[in-house]
Amino acid sequence: MDLQGKVAVVTGAGEGIGRAVAIKLARHGATVIVGDINPISSEETVSLIKKEGGNASKLIFDVADFDAVKEAMQKVITGYGGIDILVNNAGWDQIEPFLENTTDVWDKVININYRGNIHCCRAVLDHMIEHKKGKIISLSSDAGRVGSTGETVYAGTKGAIISFTKSLAREMARYGININCVAPGPTDTAFVQKIPEKLLDSLIRGIPFKRLAKPEEIADAVYFFASSMSNYITGQVLSVNGGLTMAD
Repeated sequence: MDLQGKVAVVTGAGEGIGRAVAIKLARHGATVIVGDINPISSEETVSLIKKEGGNASKLIFDVADFDAVKEAMQKVITGYGGIDILVNNAGWDQIEPFLENTTDVWDKVININYRGNIHCCRAVLDHMIEHKKGKIISLSSDAGRVGSTGETVYAGTKGAIISFTKSLAREMARYGININCVAPGPTDTAFVQKIPEKLLDSLIRGIPFKRLAKPEEIADAVYFFASSMSNYITGQVLSVNGGLTMAD
């Protein structure tokens, strides 16, 4: 229970990887704020945590709306005494060729995936700087490292998250704040299951472990960065992808 007494905000925690992260952090003692735009799915996550004896509550806000983000984070700081851990997980994608994208798709992908990350970081940093501590973990994607057909703008936002994480980590290190990034490979979520079967089978064949990641396996990596095990690690990107990509 090494996260006992810690308050963690997890965005996009109503389902998929975000839900797995929220449950994982709660299992290790954190009080988890389930941030999501969907009140029904976020309440389901809260219920799952409470069934295991954990502490959680939901907070409904849109990461693309900076004013809403600032209000939400201030509610947590006021109501729970602070924010120790921020997990930027909220994201959105639409798989289609770049030439078929509309500007509305561009705007939605950028506003949720990249600007949402910026919004949440900015909304918690004054508090973390004041207390000279904090852990921020952002979910990127291996698409942001090597690209992904049919996800070009999405890949761009995920690459931006990696660069943003590294730069912000340099600026915040003087305050004792750790900022890192997890880059999942293909993961068994509701979104991935919408991929046509032939395309999904081809994708799995390209993974050395020959299977999709489980959301809980991505959550393990997030937990590592949230825990004291990563106290001397900042500005790093950890790929969790079954060997699909391998860094030099």
